[in-house]
Amino acid sequence: MPEKKGKSPHHGSGAPWRNFYGRLKGKHLRPSQKTYLDEDLAALSPGPVDWDANPERRNLDLKALFGDRPLWLEIGFGGGEHLVHQAEQNREAGFIGCEPYINGVAMLLGKIRAAKCDNIRIHPGDVRDLFDVLPDASVAKAFLLYPDPWPKKRHHRRRFVTAEHMEPLARVMRPGAIFRVATDIPDYVRQTLETVPKHGFKWLCEGPEDWRQPWDDWISTRYEQKALREGRVPHYLTFQRD
Repeated sequence: MPEKKGKSPHHGSGAPWRNFYGRLKGKHLRPSQKTYLDEDLAALSPGPVDWDANPERRNLDLKALFGDRPLWLEIGFGGGEHLVHQAEQNREAGFIGCEPYINGVAMLLGKIRAAKCDNIRIHPGDVRDLFDVLPDASVAKAFLLYPDPWPKKRHHRRRFVTAEHMEPLARVMRPGAIFRVATDIPDYVRQTLETVPKHGFKWLCEGPEDWRQPWDDWISTRYEQKALREGRVPHYLTFQRD
């Protein structure tokens, strides 16, 4: 992916001291996608996340959003196919998806319209800003699926599996919560297995099949299909919050 550096995405509404690395927008949006963004995105906001709307960093009212349903979180949902699949299969849960790439947000909105899911909310920006306003121990399950690999060694600090991200993730996940990571990059597997357990997570693995085989409720994403076409091997890692 082309690299872009700037402040947290979406009109300077993120934390002013956080640099953001990654794509915010592709070459073009189809007219239908622009319609989804104009008509649907605001109504699917989880609440005031951005700093201009919530400078005091008040916690989101999850009960108002989802009632007593457990909260599941997808960090970087890409085109949204996995998020919608999970939401359809788990109507008893409420979902928040984070994705700064606005083209991916538009794709998800189209899928939500088609599936008529009413249990998804979207933060179109940096997940670190969402962590600021999630209550402690509020997340029952989290997904990190084919994150940006940042392959160059000097860029490894930008990966999600660093203390900057894992410390707030650990804070918002409840004891016993499940954290799933899928990646096709061996060095990302290495860093994940080195870093995640240091932040209060146990790797649930009894043998090779536990990371070689996808989860029973898995739906293969466009990123996984690309990895398979290019001969890379997916890894499926499951962790549990202490």
